[in-house]
Amino acid sequence: MAGRQKVIVDEVHQNQILRELYLKELRTQKLYTQYHVNPLRKDRFLNLIHHASQGPRMKYSETQTESHEIGWDSDPLVNPERNDNRLNHFRVYKDITLYKAKMWSLGEDDRHK
Repeated sequence: MAGRQKVIVDEVHQNQILRELYLKELRTQKLYTQYHVNPLRKDRFLNLIHHASQGPRMKYSETQTESHEIGWDSDPLVNPERNDNRLNHFRVYKDITLYKAKMWSLGEDDRHK
């Protein structure tokens, strides 16, 4: 214990230590903003990008998660024929409905009468 000295750390010395640490970090760290593909592994990289751009149905033969199961079979369950009145209830306009629709669009407010 005779060889140790008690170092008094005040705000100036603490600031100097932090400054030296900051400058040391700046010397050792470099920020890279330009990236390139390794030419020796370019084919693997391109295959990876191509695989990632495909949809899940092209990548996998069956679902991988529970969320995939919801939209995996996207074929319609019923034939979407437009002339089948059981499923398609289109708005039909007759003379009176056209008249009232025009009156309502002009601002007449007797909808509840």
